Amino acid sequence: MSFTVISTFSGCGGSSLGYKLAGGKVLLAVEWDDNAVETYRLNFPDTPIYHGDIAELTVEEACNLAGVRPGGLDILDGSPPCQGFSTAGRRKLDDPRNQLFREYVRLLRGLKPKVFVMENVSGMVKGRMKLIFAEIMRELKASGYRVKARLMNAMYFGVPQDRQRLIFIGVRKDLGIEPSHPKPQMRPVTVREALRGCPVGMVPRFDDKYARLWPKVPMGGNASDVIGKGFNSCVKINPDRPAPTLPKTQTGRGFATVCHWAEPRALSIPEAKRLASFPDEFRFIGTYQEQWARIGNAVPPLFMKAIAEHIRDNILTHCAGRRGGASSVA
Repeated sequence: MSFTVISTFSGCGGSSLGYKLAGGKVLLAVEWDDNAVETYRLNFPDTPIYHGDIAELTVEEACNLAGVRPGGLDILDGSPPCQGFSTAGRRKLDDPRNQLFREYVRLLRGLKPKVFVMENVSGMVKGRMKLIFAEIMRELKASGYRVKARLMNAMYFGVPQDRQRLIFIGVRKDLGIEPSHPKPQMRPVTVREALRGCPVGMVPRFDDKYARLWPKVPMGGNASDVIGKGFNSCVKINPDRPAPTLPKTQTGRGFATVCHWAEPRALSIPEAKRLASFPDEFRFIGTYQEQWARIGNAVPPLFMKAIAEHIRDNILTHCAGRRGGASSVA
């Protein structure tokens, strides 16, 4: 069956591609970053995009742009910016970015989709951030949804990257269906398997300091193993395991850089695409750092494909025939 989606915090379109691969149709994408919007348009030229601040997008305008009425949408998707939650940096309880989920909730309450999916980093359920998690769960449930959240790792769904994320799935209460998550589907794919036959492309040159440091870094290690600091610098991936989580920031010069294991260089954009499960033909634009940021911020397409297929087969199919049941797409 086909189904409809509105994607918020869409980025370059990783989740949108996942929904498309599962048979969904994205009716509207919402994104404010200029480079992300340009990249999205390049790969999804037929999908309307609201290019601006989500706080200024009204429910009425979202419905008009997507061509739906409240209650008629199948899935509202969103990955509110997670830097305030991320374990990759200093987690801040009062980070203003942590409040962007309220804009997602506002649209959720107005659009009243049958199902919602919200993705965020694992740091949301760790330490003091559990307070934010509890607040988010209260808000989502108060919006009229049965909600479940589960930590899932993309590497068990065809993504050659050890990327753990918190996935919220909610089902509108009047539909009488419990939300659920897909179970792991396969063994992890290694970096070596994923990059077989991959073109390299252009990469920045290492700074002299890191060019000297790279040979000393152990396989699977990083700069801190040699000089006692720099856990995110000169990260030398182990080719016989899934890649570590690809971060948003990648200079390519050694500092804040995920490196090749056999060649003294950063990973290239074509290689990063493979490790994030983007097809080779998916296009990115801008500088090396801008392209990497789009990949590092994206929901891996094959990860979202698995989640979307599960929702399609285990939730939306059971909505058909009920009040506000699953919509059809021409």
